[in-house]
Amino acid sequence: MEVAEHKEIVVVGGGICGLATALALHRKGISSLVLERADTLRDTGAAIGIQTNGWRALDQLGVGLKLRQTAIPLIGFRDVSANNVSLKEVPIGSGEARCLKRSVLMETLANDLPIGTICFGCRILTVELDPITSYPILQLQDGRVIKAKVVIGCDGVNSVIADFLGLKPPRVSPTCNVRGFTHYPSGHGFSPEFVTINKDHVFLGRIPLNDKLVYWFIARPRTPQDSTVSNDPELMRNSSMESIIDFPNEMVEMVKNSELTSLTLTGTRYRAPWDLLLESFRKSTVTVAGDAMHVMGPFLGQGGSAALEDAVVLARCLAKEMCVSAATDPKRNRNRIEAAMDQYVRERRLRLVHLSTKVYTIGSLLEPSSLVMKIICIVLLIIFFRDRLGHTRYDCGKL
Repeated sequence: MEVAEHKEIVVVGGGICGLATALALHRKGISSLVLERADTLRDTGAAIGIQTNGWRALDQLGVGLKLRQTAIPLIGFRDVSANNVSLKEVPIGSGEARCLKRSVLMETLANDLPIGTICFGCRILTVELDPITSYPILQLQDGRVIKAKVVIGCDGVNSVIADFLGLKPPRVSPTCNVRGFTHYPSGHGFSPEFVTINKDHVFLGRIPLNDKLVYWFIARPRTPQDSTVSNDPELMRNSSMESIIDFPNEMVEMVKNSELTSLTLTGTRYRAPWDLLLESFRKSTVTVAGDAMHVMGPFLGQGGSAALEDAVVLARCLAKEMCVSAATDPKRNRNRIEAAMDQYVRERRLRLVHLSTKVYTIGSLLEPSSLVMKIICIVLLIIFFRDRLGHTRYDCGKL
């Protein structure tokens, strides 16, 4: 039988949230082990928009300054019609928004971690609680057994840790998302804005990263052909062009000239607001963060920033209790860690319900539904978006 390894904190998943959580703990002087199932850092999704609240978290992690040098600041948000007429403009004002390459964000987070923190090629098979200590035990596919004081599931939408906690599976939306980059060798000439168009259940967003590179995404209804399309970049590009055929020509040309290697097509999964309100996100000293906790659609551009917030809040809550002397009674130690995790969940729950309600409402308008449902969603949008950027003013606080 494999001899168990003993670790203080294990972070399951080496995506944005997992790396940010490990880095937040590191900034508090606490070591952790990140178990990533892939063989290298994963950067699926091309790019990620980071708004004011996300930059506050990145500054707390100590990487904000480096990352600001990799992307231009946006000056505002603009909704336009299918004939390219501005419908609504919202300036950033005193806030901050930029679009980052996922690969750049993840490499920056990883490079600030101590060597040996990330262990690649580690797939979790089972999670159980030690019958004596009630601490978690991880069984890995390669035969390793790890006993940890704390396990944090940052393992995404198909989370093994969320399953262990007994969370309901994320819901499947009838929409899917295509994402990609388009490079303009002579410059794109677009204003540094987050531009969106919504027409006939198709939602397109465009964000420049710099003077020559643009990130775009399309949320559209799923089709039976998507399982085939998702494996062929040319089919992805062609189907995306078909879905926006009546959009402004500059948008169609943007998709037509996209970098084929950057294209991805994924389904939309989400946790409904009432699930976030009612679920229990802790069992013993095991909890979740990021998409494993609150996966949401792309309509607000808040999924990544919310994950960064999780990392800061969780590390702050855990830091005091993980610094307690090992000589302290083990049961009391575990109770203190559990209390710290409960505090983390309390701090995050209503914030996440607020975000998910906004995203859920926007997503509902993109789906075919009854007139009554659409009227309800429109009323909710009017209520929520009286202050369009209100959700970005959230401050996760100091580490």
